[in-house]
Amino acid sequence: MTEALINFFVNLTGGNNNSEIGKIIVISILSMLPIIELRGGLIAAALLNINSGLGFIVCYLFNLLPIPFILLLINWIFKQLKKTETFKKIVIKMEEKVAKKKGTIEKYGYLGLFLFVAIPLPGTGAWTGALIAAVLEMNRKKSFLVIAIGVFVAGLIMMALSYGLLKGIFG
Repeated sequence: MTEALINFFVNLTGGNNNSEIGKIIVISILSMLPIIELRGGLIAAALLNINSGLGFIVCYLFNLLPIPFILLLINWIFKQLKKTETFKKIVIKMEEKVAKKKGTIEKYGYLGLFLFVAIPLPGTGAWTGALIAAVLEMNRKKSFLVIAIGVFVAGLIMMALSYGLLKGIFG
């Protein structure tokens, strides 16, 4: 699945698996997407044989790019979307998902937010962390800083796995 996604973006950008710019564009796009984020970007970077340092920096920066917008705008966007029949159910489901995950963050505050983002498990990450922080109306600047540090730690873990384990298996 990951390889098919990588090939899709490589073809979309007009690159090929040998084009460094095409590879960078692929991992940049993947790192900005919800769910995939930095974790998927680093796996793609390793599979595309991008230098680990460059891959880390690109994936880290592009994963953080949407976070200020989420922190600033998501509550307003949700409010607007709830006014429409088409998106109301989707927003409510997203809010219910946030409600299930916000307990840890409410209990431990910014430490909880950091741990939520830093531990690379499915359903955690910068997007969800920012969404939870926004819904809980946590301080935006502190939340962004904590999320950035969490993404950095998650990136180090994923880099070790992607460039260590994956390279060992797939060569």
